[in-house]
Amino acid sequence: MQNKKYLSLLGLSRRAGRLSMGHDTVLEAIKKRKAKLILFSSDISPRLISEIERASERYLKDVPAFKLEDTIEELYIALGYKAGVLAVTDENFANGIIQEVNKYGD
Repeated sequence: MQNKKYLSLLGLSRRAGRLSMGHDTVLEAIKKRKAKLILFSSDISPRLISEIERASERYLKDVPAFKLEDTIEELYIALGYKAGVLAVTDENFANGIIQEVNKYGD
């Protein structure tokens, strides 16, 4: 696995308490309108992606979402928590992660 800066930023946002991980906590962040960025692992189910996208369309109109090239297992190694969907709840972390994800062409 390459050293990807966005994984480091995700780790920092987790330690800062600005990362929601997993289905239920991401949906809660969306419903409370706190999510600034939504990230999906590469091996997440299409059903879960559509469920999260429907919720974000309902509660948050313009939240960016990316499907990463990393699997759930790779995210687990980087973050210490197994989750296929993540929501960043801080604008600055979200902007930094978006810039880094765009560098990798995801």
